[in-house]
Amino acid sequence: MGAPTPANSSQPELSVVVPIYNEVESIPSLIAAIATSLSATDLTYELICVDDGSQDGSSELLKQQAQARTDLRVVLLRRNYGQTAAMAAGFNYARGRVIVTLDGDLQNDPADIPLLLAKLAEGYDMVSGWRKNRQDAAVTRLLPSKIANWLIGKITGVKLHDYGCSLKAYRSELVADMNLYGELHRFLPALAYIEGARITEIPVRHHARRYGSSKYGLGRTFRVLMDLLTIWFMKKFLTRPMHVFGLLGLISMFLGTLLGGYLTFLKIGLGEEIGNRPLLILAVVLLLTGVQLFSFGLLAELLMRTYHESQGRPIYRVREIVEPIGKNSSQ
Repeated sequence: MGAPTPANSSQPELSVVVPIYNEVESIPSLIAAIATSLSATDLTYELICVDDGSQDGSSELLKQQAQARTDLRVVLLRRNYGQTAAMAAGFNYARGRVIVTLDGDLQNDPADIPLLLAKLAEGYDMVSGWRKNRQDAAVTRLLPSKIANWLIGKITGVKLHDYGCSLKAYRSELVADMNLYGELHRFLPALAYIEGARITEIPVRHHARRYGSSKYGLGRTFRVLMDLLTIWFMKKFLTRPMHVFGLLGLISMFLGTLLGGYLTFLKIGLGEEIGNRPLLILAVVLLLTGVQLFSFGLLAELLMRTYHESQGRPIYRVREIVEPIGKNSSQ
């Protein structure tokens, strides 16, 4: 049976992005399963596999597959940058109007892709998979994941059952507005929410790993927490950092000034010694901290202005423009 060939189109309707890292045993079955799933949809599509510096022969196998197929594009990264960078590369090279992502270890089921596309067609900008019956170790994977999902939902305001599921569908214009770095791929729903996206999730199948071993462990917890703080700050204060730094700085300076006034009264009014009082040190620290925080706020405001103005990046997102009746016909 020959490789399926999508219809010729300058812009495919669908791009499937798959980050690959040391998954040489899974690649043939993965590509075949994706092609089988999409062959029943009548969509023009492309499959983009991003090899993230694999060392097990994955890159060589992907190149062989690309030379034998017309639906596969391969992006080979120079070294292992991590899943976030691999997904960012896939987004950058994707040409489809809709982009679907999934892992390359066959734990996500490509047969669920049409379900995500059907839900996206209901008017959503992003559909996230929910591994309702997840086939992973309870202590090392399931429990930390449940805690992380609850914490991320509380902090970001986007309540999903499964942030870690890579099987997701996006409208391409949404992805174009999101810049990925660090470990932010797991926070894509929160980033999409910041951009004003309509988000939902649906249950998807999840299979036990057939080949190799998991690339994730408990060691990523610290990185996730740091990125979570970044997401929280972006959601709250991306366009107004002075509101947090400036407020904290003013509070600190106010408290330092109060303590300084009190100590001045003790020294001048009552003639007491204040040189050996811890309150004197605290007052000085509060005043200096307040000045520094206020200065950080001003610098952050300047950086944000540079960030938006240098890219011509607006601080709003337009979903739709409704023209008056007859305007288009009169032109």
